[in-house]
Amino acid sequence: MADEQQNLKGMFRKLDELRARYDELSNQMNQPEIARDASRSRALAREHGNLKHIVEPYLEYLSAASAVEESRAIADDPEADADLQELAREELTAAEASAEALITSMKEALVTGEDAAVDSVIMEIRAGTGGEEAALFARNLYEMYQRYADRVGLRIEMLDSSASDMGGFKELILNIKGPEVYRKLGYEGGGHRVQRVPETESQGRVHTSAATVAVLPEAEEVDVQINWEKDVIEHVSRAGGPGGQNVNKVSSAIKLEHVPTGITVSMRDEKSQHKNRAKARRILITRLYETEMQAQRSERDASRKTMIGSGDRSQRIRTYNFPQNRCTDHRIGVDQNLDKVMAGELDELIEALQKYDVQQRLANL
Repeated sequence: MADEQQNLKGMFRKLDELRARYDELSNQMNQPEIARDASRSRALAREHGNLKHIVEPYLEYLSAASAVEESRAIADDPEADADLQELAREELTAAEASAEALITSMKEALVTGEDAAVDSVIMEIRAGTGGEEAALFARNLYEMYQRYADRVGLRIEMLDSSASDMGGFKELILNIKGPEVYRKLGYEGGGHRVQRVPETESQGRVHTSAATVAVLPEAEEVDVQINWEKDVIEHVSRAGGPGGQNVNKVSSAIKLEHVPTGITVSMRDEKSQHKNRAKARRILITRLYETEMQAQRSERDASRKTMIGSGDRSQRIRTYNFPQNRCTDHRIGVDQNLDKVMAGELDELIEALQKYDVQQRLANL
């Protein structure tokens, strides 16, 4: 009990700090000189929006806590009217229940607020072991996410792709936008395993193949410091694959190499060199941002393990068993109907992952 009270005190101190910062940002955003600086204004609005998910539940709690104190003061006042005291006791019970529920909401907002504020992610899907069958499975995953996105109102833009001979994908890079998209799809990062009879299998034997998925919050240039002239080497070449005369005559493919980290990004999807460069820069910024965030998380809480944002492709998170029509998420031990999952009905699975993730994070506060 003492530990719980101490944890609550620490949480309220943190919330007070965040509220003060939220108010400070609100004041700064109303200043004319800030409004005229588009870059500064955008950065402040972004931070303000991130804090809003955390501060609003706290403000609701403060209002409920005030109602509790008012009702308790009347209920305990020996000089108060008896009927008024009875009414105050009834209101006190409801106010205490409301305040208790809001404490839970505040805890969840505190551990997920940063993720909930992300409305744009870069998703990378790559075929793993299994050759053509793995490439076909990568395509199946893309179609599954597309169906889910259509159902919940997310928008998908294909940034780059590399097709296989049988119509699968060796690699896909997508930009997915929408409210709380990272809270919805952040749990998809990791290894996905499929068990089924491949189209290339003549004996009817079940094979196991794999694909990997990474989901990274899309960062803006204001989040990452890049010297494009000194730190990044740009390579220009002709795009490969189908495309007619443009492929043969125009150098449109772009490869960016970030010298300090060794991170490289290749983009060849567009016929326009300018468009490929712009897409490659978006992906490079996002990968650098994620590398920086991972390092900060490791320093801050090396002992804490959270599911979202790990992007660990070596971790097998899910198995898609077609003969048994079963999809198993290994992190939470939940089985789902595979037909529904592949149709994009991921809501139940995602909600279970969110609930489990919040529990893990709260335990490590």
